[in-house]
Amino acid sequence: MRAAVILSSIVLTLTLLYVIFNSALITNTKLGNMKIESSAFKHNEIIPQKYTCDGENVSLPLSFSNIPNGTKTLALIMDDPDAPVGLWVHWTLWNISPGTKEIKENSVPKGAVEGMTNFGKPGYGGPCPPDGEHRYFFKLYALDAELNLSKETDKGALEEAMMGHVLEKAELIGLYSR
Repeated sequence: MRAAVILSSIVLTLTLLYVIFNSALITNTKLGNMKIESSAFKHNEIIPQKYTCDGENVSLPLSFSNIPNGTKTLALIMDDPDAPVGLWVHWTLWNISPGTKEIKENSVPKGAVEGMTNFGKPGYGGPCPPDGEHRYFFKLYALDAELNLSKETDKGALEEAMMGHVLEKAELIGLYSR
């Protein structure tokens, strides 16, 4: 009985270390030549009100370039690290075709899947900071695999599924305050 408890503790510890290590690998993936941009705002500039909870709350137009060879799919995560409750997830999207050059305003590429956000539903939820200026990170990942995940998947499960499959990462930051 005691040996089973010790073994169980060891397995749990190793599992946690694996998740932490691989999460760090995704977070610290080096930026390469791949690019993510928006015609609505420039890097580190203000996101127009139209794309926020104070406006139409529709997803922004995004464009991608320099997708690395060997990419099977792309994944996108939009989050706000400045939220008072901690990191707030605004949008997750995966299985984007590597041939996708843009996501038009208020649209999702054919075949892509939108996952759960901190708004409690899949889909885009625009910036809506309760106080001060917040940063919104749009992180694009080139993956060497297609992800078999449901729309109920949250950011944590998406990152776990991406572990070991990230070829490259690109980042765009937008700002918004109310």
